[in-house]
Amino acid sequence: MRNNVTSPISREEAEAALRRLAGDAARLREDQWTAIEALAVHRRRALVVQRTGWGKSAVYFVATDLLRARGAGPTLIVSPLLALMRNQIEAAERAGIRARTINSANLHEWQEIQAEVAEGVVDVLLISPERLNNPDFRDDVLPKLASEVGLLVVDEAHTVSDWGHDFRPDYRRIRSFLADLPPNVPVLATTATANARVVADVAEQLGTHSGDDTLVLRGTLDRESLSLHVVRLGSPEERFAFLAEQLPNLPGSGIIYTLTVAATDEVAAFLRSRGFEVASYSGRTEDAERRQAEADLLGNRIKALVATSALGMGFDKPDLGFVVHLGAPNSPIAYYQQVGRAGRGVDHAEVLLLPGQEDRAIWKYFASLAFPSEEQVRQTLDALAAAGRPLSTAALEPRVDLRRSRLETMLKVLDVDGAVRRVKGGWESTGQPWHYDGERYARVAAAREAEQRSMIEYETTGECRMTFLRRQLDDPHIAGPCGRCDNCAGARFTATVSATDAEAARTALAKPGVEIAARKLWPTGMAALGVPLTGKIPAAESAGTGRALGRLTDLGWGTRLRELLADGTPDQPLPEPMLDGIVKVLANWGWEQRPTAVVSIGSHTRPELITDTARRIAALGRLTYLGTVEPAFPERRQAPRGNSAQRLRQVHDAFTVGPDLAAAVAANQGPILLVDDRVDTGWTMTVAARLLRQAGAVAVLPFALALEA
Repeated sequence: MRNNVTSPISREEAEAALRRLAGDAARLREDQWTAIEALAVHRRRALVVQRTGWGKSAVYFVATDLLRARGAGPTLIVSPLLALMRNQIEAAERAGIRARTINSANLHEWQEIQAEVAEGVVDVLLISPERLNNPDFRDDVLPKLASEVGLLVVDEAHTVSDWGHDFRPDYRRIRSFLADLPPNVPVLATTATANARVVADVAEQLGTHSGDDTLVLRGTLDRESLSLHVVRLGSPEERFAFLAEQLPNLPGSGIIYTLTVAATDEVAAFLRSRGFEVASYSGRTEDAERRQAEADLLGNRIKALVATSALGMGFDKPDLGFVVHLGAPNSPIAYYQQVGRAGRGVDHAEVLLLPGQEDRAIWKYFASLAFPSEEQVRQTLDALAAAGRPLSTAALEPRVDLRRSRLETMLKVLDVDGAVRRVKGGWESTGQPWHYDGERYARVAAAREAEQRSMIEYETTGECRMTFLRRQLDDPHIAGPCGRCDNCAGARFTATVSATDAEAARTALAKPGVEIAARKLWPTGMAALGVPLTGKIPAAESAGTGRALGRLTDLGWGTRLRELLADGTPDQPLPEPMLDGIVKVLANWGWEQRPTAVVSIGSHTRPELITDTARRIAALGRLTYLGTVEPAFPERRQAPRGNSAQRLRQVHDAFTVGPDLAAAVAANQGPILLVDDRVDTGWTMTVAARLLRQAGAVAVLPFALALEA
């Protein structure tokens, strides 16, 4: 008997379910009961906007308990992050609720879990929004699930809206899923970070079959346990030193957020060198390592988890004592969400922001990944239509000059809009007309820029910091200053560090050298671009593993490299401090056979910098400078850096080894160091190395000043 309420639901029964979930002392808040009653009794659709730690998960677990007791089908929770799913499953199990998840990390369990769902033994199924459009899941599992689901929960619902600070295109598929639900299936959307515009957008998207308005429950966003501080320090090494000095004084264990993966690794390595037990956590961290890091933080076995925003939503540690940001997020709303991880079950937690000069450059980079131009979108649609068959993302890359991550995001939006469809084997055109809403994309971009300006204002404001953040979220319950932040109660952290700690940080950040991985395969589909390269790169034509002085995203060398290689910086000889770093990189390389010669790559933009770098390396190492792999078409200028296939198309015939260089290479008896200013996709180095190998080089070792990421 599905969705058949056989007995009335009382608040007392709901309270009993809550106690099974949260302990004997737990009691429902008024808004919690209002939400549960709307879902379990009236079968409404509701949007709950409440601060982190308020108990939003209790609403849907209690509602699940009540509905399942009356024969309702399983609850489907759409949840954005694996860490959040793991927390939700553990919470459900404590209440005796059988919860399972289908995600990218448990492929081997999918069949078993789907069978359990079909047998009715699963109370809660958690999936990522991306799973809604997985062809097998969408076509084979979702239709039956939609007909049987007892409650749909959309967690972190601000990501449904492209006005939200963390928009996820796949979340927009929920609107289509909602349309397929039976009319009496209740729906709950929850978030802690939605301003008025996002609330209105999400509530409208929830909709109802009957036309009733979505119930919106909005509470105060004040966090009485948080003490907000901004500490402005002049350099990365001062911020690192500040962390090392203050970490012992911060309560309990906590999270240190950084803006980039590279910074996460740098900070964690430095703090470990200073004797702290810390772990790093980012989108590149393997799932097993993520699980261990989460467990170590939950168990207070480490002082801090150094993380990117991959740990942003839903990580539940009630006694988290502090959150530090080394670099500011690009939105006060995103910042509020991340600091909300702290102080959920303790009376006091410290929140510190250490803004950096590089923050705006990082924001600008992420802003460059916004929705592509209409020309690029039309190019993609035309390519799919012309193919007449599904094309994988990799197969589309040679046809569309977009990097893979950006191309995939665009395809997801087009899928939601009905212009393309994800199928087995890739993507196909639906043939449906599609409108490029340039005005809306421009408004979203303008909203993002306004958020960045507000974040800068937060750093410098003299008013109550919690009031500032709550106003950004359109909190209707602001009554007055918090009395706890540095502007209300006075600064407790000074922007000074000891000379000893600053020097230790400077030494750590000055450590040069990152690996440049060699390309092993040519991109697929190059024949479509008229480039006769396919399959594996022959060992006799490939480059070896190389080195770069640093990453452009590093907090140490990255700052200097960004300045040197920035657009508008004039071409110049190699700065002396960078030569010292290069010497250290070369000394620590550990090559099997020492290079005997140096070759530079010709450049239209920085010929003096690259040639001077190569010559000085040769002089210092007593190596022979053989010359330059010259541009084959001096009048051709490289297009802006694109995706891998398009970049190879640009450079596959762009260089030549002249007769003199060819003769010198053939006569050279050892490996050649190949020098360029920066490595992005790696195809310039790969193509130039191939030419040198074909000319007789026994080995080619790439060296660049900067690695893009």
